[in-house]
Amino acid sequence: MNVSPKIVSRHERYPVESDQQRNLQLDLKSWQRSQAFQVAPNLIESFRFAGAGLVYAFTTQRNFRIHTVVSIVVLSLSIYLQLSMVEVAIISLTAGAVMVMELINTALEAVVDLCVGQSYHQLAKIAKDCAAGAVLIAAIVSVVVGFCLLAPPLWLKLFPGVNFPLL
Repeated sequence: MNVSPKIVSRHERYPVESDQQRNLQLDLKSWQRSQAFQVAPNLIESFRFAGAGLVYAFTTQRNFRIHTVVSIVVLSLSIYLQLSMVEVAIISLTAGAVMVMELINTALEAVVDLCVGQSYHQLAKIAKDCAAGAVLIAAIVSVVVGFCLLAPPLWLKLFPGVNFPLL
């Protein structure tokens, strides 16, 4: 089944001239489903591509670097405070969720930029803003989870014998 791929990322009724030109320039062979499985010929290559994505995000995305450093600090602190394995797992999952959301945000921004190019479009702004909002929500939840799990034992280490104010 050969379906002609079209870039209709904006408004289907009112395509921008650059959309029409881009649709004409698509190489249909590169869009065939059978070739999609030839991108990573083996598992090692798949991991290499994934690693390249992580390196790209770390070297180009300031927020990804911040999330990485904060995750390492928080995980180190949770081990230092001798949290239970379940608590460490919860913190790991929460920190990982923030980093995954940041990677998805980076990928979505790249795809939107590929489709829109240098032009401005309101729908591109909405897509990017929503993805950034998802990262923000994940980060806020991560801070709440970190506070709930780390604050009481940290308080006891810093102020032995003094009850944690929120307990």
